[in-house]
Amino acid sequence: MTELSEFEHGLFVGMLIGEASFGGDGKQPQVTVRMHTRHEALFRWLMERFPETRLYGPYHHGGRSYYQWMARGTALVRDVLPLLEGALHTGIDAYAAERFEEMTRRYAGYIARERARLEILD
Repeated sequence: MTELSEFEHGLFVGMLIGEASFGGDGKQPQVTVRMHTRHEALFRWLMERFPETRLYGPYHHGGRSYYQWMARGTALVRDVLPLLEGALHTGIDAYAAERFEEMTRRYAGYIARERARLEILD
């Protein structure tokens, strides 16, 4: 992951507050952002800074054209979660903070195992 400036960190957190889905597939957590293809430059910005995440699309479905960015696995735990923890709280946006908290609670075991694995690798 590329080190983010203070501005980029704020931009990233703000984008996730407004656009992200915090969930998972039942086995591992994931953060997903889906937006119209007119935001392609923003998705390219994400991929430059988080190269181990995935960008899917463009998709054309139901009269809509969009990209979908996903962070999961090592990229989510190592690169994305630390940027959100402490920055995303109910004083900023209660709804987004609750969704994020629910994801981290639901997948706490996975997150702890991945963090332990990453510590061993360091």
